[in-house]
Amino acid sequence: MQPVSPADEGPSLPTKQNEEFRPFIRRLPEFKFWHSATKGIVIAMICTFFEAFNVPVFWPILVMYFIMLFCITMKRQIKIGKNTTMKQFLVSLYLLGSFQHAVLGCTLASSEFQLPGDYLLGGLFDIHHASGSIVHERPEAIDCSSQEFVLSSYRKFQVMRFAVEEINNSTALLPNVSLGYEIFDHCSDNNFPGILDLISANGTIRLREEMNNYPFKVIGVVGPFGSAETLTMAPLFMMNLIPLISYGSASSVLADKHKYPSFLRTVPSSRDIIHLIITMMQHFDWRWVAFLISNGPYGKDGLELFQSNIMGTGICLAYTELLDNVDYVKMFKEIEAQRISVIVVFSFDRHAEELIRSAIRLNITNKVWIATDAWSMNKKLPKLKGIKNIGTILGIAEAIVALPGFDDFMYSKDRPSCVNAGQQQMFCNQACDCSGLSPEQVIAVTPAYSFPVYAATYAIAHALHNVLQCGSGRCRDNITVYPHMVLAELKKSNFTLLSRGIQFDANSDLKYSSFAVVFWNNGHAEEIGAYKSPLMSIDNSKIQWHTNGTDAYKCVPCKDTEWSEGGSTSCKLRSVKYVPFTEPTAMLIVVGTLALEGLSLAMAILFAVNYNTPVVKSAGGPMCFLILGCLSLCSISVFFYFDKPTFARCILRYLPFLLFFTPCLACFVVRAFQIVCVFKMAAKFPKLHGWWMKYNGQWLVITVAFLAQAFLLTVGYAAGPPKPYNDTRYDDKTILGCDHGNLELFFMSVLLLVSLCFLCFVFSYMGKDLPKNYNEAKAITFCLLLLILTWVIYATEEGLYHDVYIQTLNALAVLSSLYCILLWYFLPKCYIIIFQPHKNTQQYFQGLIQSYTMK
Repeated sequence: MQPVSPADEGPSLPTKQNEEFRPFIRRLPEFKFWHSATKGIVIAMICTFFEAFNVPVFWPILVMYFIMLFCITMKRQIKIGKNTTMKQFLVSLYLLGSFQHAVLGCTLASSEFQLPGDYLLGGLFDIHHASGSIVHERPEAIDCSSQEFVLSSYRKFQVMRFAVEEINNSTALLPNVSLGYEIFDHCSDNNFPGILDLISANGTIRLREEMNNYPFKVIGVVGPFGSAETLTMAPLFMMNLIPLISYGSASSVLADKHKYPSFLRTVPSSRDIIHLIITMMQHFDWRWVAFLISNGPYGKDGLELFQSNIMGTGICLAYTELLDNVDYVKMFKEIEAQRISVIVVFSFDRHAEELIRSAIRLNITNKVWIATDAWSMNKKLPKLKGIKNIGTILGIAEAIVALPGFDDFMYSKDRPSCVNAGQQQMFCNQACDCSGLSPEQVIAVTPAYSFPVYAATYAIAHALHNVLQCGSGRCRDNITVYPHMVLAELKKSNFTLLSRGIQFDANSDLKYSSFAVVFWNNGHAEEIGAYKSPLMSIDNSKIQWHTNGTDAYKCVPCKDTEWSEGGSTSCKLRSVKYVPFTEPTAMLIVVGTLALEGLSLAMAILFAVNYNTPVVKSAGGPMCFLILGCLSLCSISVFFYFDKPTFARCILRYLPFLLFFTPCLACFVVRAFQIVCVFKMAAKFPKLHGWWMKYNGQWLVITVAFLAQAFLLTVGYAAGPPKPYNDTRYDDKTILGCDHGNLELFFMSVLLLVSLCFLCFVFSYMGKDLPKNYNEAKAITFCLLLLILTWVIYATEEGLYHDVYIQTLNALAVLSSLYCILLWYFLPKCYIIIFQPHKNTQQYFQGLIQSYTMK
């Protein structure tokens, strides 16, 4: 160090005429600067090829460090001088360390969430819980460490670490193989960074690759806990068959192996829980119950299963409510008003805790509470002051299995504190503010779901053991392991863990599930019974009832003519609905039907008067009278869609239309065929045309179609004729209608009509290039299009609309079908006969034919 000369104290004014003012004097030669910079860059590039120098960097720290150094350097250059360089450098390092400590806060050591190994397991635990919905303006990860800490989930997280350590220390299971893990704090069902990291490899995700060419990061994942989280993330793991073993997702939806082929669970499904709840109710003869649920897949699935399984048991669901943001005062008033004594709480622990505290605060008494396995082993609630006042609390719990060595594991580890606060997390949501948390607190928390986590970890280890063909103290090291190979072995799992068999059924649920029935007694959950399907045993003498009695009611089914509101204690008469003739729409349809019959009669008379004219002959001659007669007979059906149905009315509702519309369509089939035959086939197939004319083929086809339909209807009505039917799908009313009798034969009759319609359409379409002014085939095609459109509209309405007025729509569809033929086939011919007689001459028709044949 040298004293600072006056010349070095700062910038000076120029001393020569050709010299300029220099506020900064260069102290480093330019060549030396570029030489040092190049050397630094080359050394830095070489270091990037060595993994040891791959140090995790928190980029905001670098930015702040750069700004600080820049400010300090400028200050030194301007005010102090070079003799303070070392001093300022040390100060900057101190400030950097202080800032980094403040930013990173208290984080667990990286080993808590990460452990290297030959094969990695993924882990998803809700160590923190994001209450409420978190909305971002742009896609970004949720910082779980800033959310509410969940001690019970932290215990499950430690159980997985304990299981992996046990496996790695075992000489029998995976003897020369080490397991590692990558665990994430999954605090919300819409937080994906950790999930994407687990399904990635080297930071990328490749889709639609061959199973044996994909470099997977993990061979299986333990978690998550909730059904909502599982349903959200499961498809990401399913696409490449990565085993996802949940230790808490009970929703029965996850049993669908078509949607969730690689999902397994080590907890009983909601179906098993509901079955046990119903069995318990039948044991105590409880019939009048309330069912309270958490909002989400878990609660809604439980409610649907309960409603479907109590059918025929005599159990009535009097009241149900969602426990998210519920008004407890209003809810308990409704429960009291309906005199409900038994309340099933099918919810998560946090919702149940809020419910029980509210019941104590509101002085709710004389109730029986049934707790599911999600909260029956809660250790805080049984110790609450006034817990006995709210009634008797019974619960269902999976049999608690002690984990030998877990307590020692917790005491042997460094107590979670801020000792390693300087170690930054390698990936987001791998941090936890655990200051002040002791092993005693972790051990004392409820052990619920600890064994499922333990079993899930061991199940993957046993599957990997089988994939690697381990034996004689070693595992084969020449086998490339892929997740789908582990999945195949998982489905074949059959081993014993702490005296309990681990085996999965076809739905990937545990094959043998056993439960304990517990009673909250003097601050703890006391086991009073056991259940192993289908047998349940309960020691009633151990229960201290804190109620004056249970069910005030027993369920009595209402009669067919009655209905009851949800939670009601009485039956009400259903209102009877049908369409009377006095209904305005019915009156309009009846008037339209009468008009159709009048028009048919008038057209028949007009055609009879002009019977020998070309228009009548081209329209079919005698067939015109058959078609018009059939249309009139078909219209009879319309009258029987109204008024109160009877046996005779139901027969006449369908019979006339089905029977007489058949020859009507058959006439159009042969008319379309004859048009094509006359203009196209007579010259090419003279023998066929001669046979058709000789044996009156058209009448033969019409007769066969009519007799076939008559046969189907006769057999069908003999087997099961249409009869009055009471539609009670609506709670408060009964809709009177008619069924279709024998459905198989009814649909065969309809199929015959559809077949005739199809043939007619094909033949008429073949005549699309006939003379422009000769529009016989075009008229038939247009009639058929309108007919098809009418019944498509009706079929759509019937599929969507089931009220009484569907019968009105049916009558309208029948009438529209008849008007399609009357107006679009016969009315144009009547117009020609009356208003254009010059076109109704032999010369005019021959001119049309000659002009067509000359083309």
